[in-house]
Amino acid sequence: MLGVLKKEKKLKMRMSNEVLLNCGIKIPIVGFGTYSFHNDRQKTELAVQMALKMGYRHFDTAKIYGSEPAVGKALTEAIMDGRIQREEVFVTSKLWGCDHHDPVSALKKTLERMGMEYLDMYLVHWPVKLKEWACYPVPMEDDFEDLDLETTWRGMEKCLDLGLCRCIGLSNFSSNKIQSLLDFSSITPAVNQVEMHPMWRQTRLREYCGEEKIHVSAYSPLGGPGNSWGSTAVVDSPILHSIALKHNATPAQVALKWGMSKRSSVIVKSFSQQRMEENIKALDLKLDAQDLLEIEKLEERKIMRGEFLVNETTSPYKSLQDLWDDDV
Repeated sequence: MLGVLKKEKKLKMRMSNEVLLNCGIKIPIVGFGTYSFHNDRQKTELAVQMALKMGYRHFDTAKIYGSEPAVGKALTEAIMDGRIQREEVFVTSKLWGCDHHDPVSALKKTLERMGMEYLDMYLVHWPVKLKEWACYPVPMEDDFEDLDLETTWRGMEKCLDLGLCRCIGLSNFSSNKIQSLLDFSSITPAVNQVEMHPMWRQTRLREYCGEEKIHVSAYSPLGGPGNSWGSTAVVDSPILHSIALKHNATPAQVALKWGMSKRSSVIVKSFSQQRMEENIKALDLKLDAQDLLEIEKLEERKIMRGEFLVNETTSPYKSLQDLWDDDV
């Protein structure tokens, strides 16, 4: 009986780790990512169901991932069965480049695919506008259009006004591009979701977003191992291994706790039950000041560089410097 009570207490503690956003709602600090190269609907549904049992309450999807239907079905079934209430979960999806011309219609289609009435967060996936037919992950040279961010953001603000989502935000935006948006926006983005981990610490971006009260959410907080573009450099780091040994933890847990120590939410992606449990247990880890100093010594390298959005002819970004500005 005591063991059951301890388990329930730990589950409640996991579910209560949240950060207040500038839009007035709270985001759970550990998110469950649902991108998968194979996009197996049944596997995704089962993974979301398993994640709910473990205490995950923040679920991240996107139109371009193809996982919206599976995430929506798993969550809706859990709500209908009374296992959770809709208010207990935080659901994020993203606007792909081919939908910049009409974010409202795009979000309505996302909600239709997910079987939900609203999202908690809707993000502009990249600062890139594509032709309406270019609804695939890697655009071709003829697919790019000039980005009119003011019109896109006005559409995002309308999504909020219509009650289709509770907050709006960005993904993969540099400090300079956020500043450009703030020059004309009526509503400040609540979130900027970017690559962030101990080997890409986003110091400048975090400082800037902190000043503007924009929450930084970390995707690939382990460096994206298992993805075609990812790397094992983070989880293989001798410094993280040393810190993990000291705390009887794993390098992955150290990397995740580092992100949380910066008051960032971390979006973890694994459909393996063992890894899912390992990742959420990072909430229980405590890093000391020396650990954090050691992590600062790691050489930095960006892993998701976005080369697929850069070309010298049709893209607004002729170089990686154009895409990321001074944040790369």
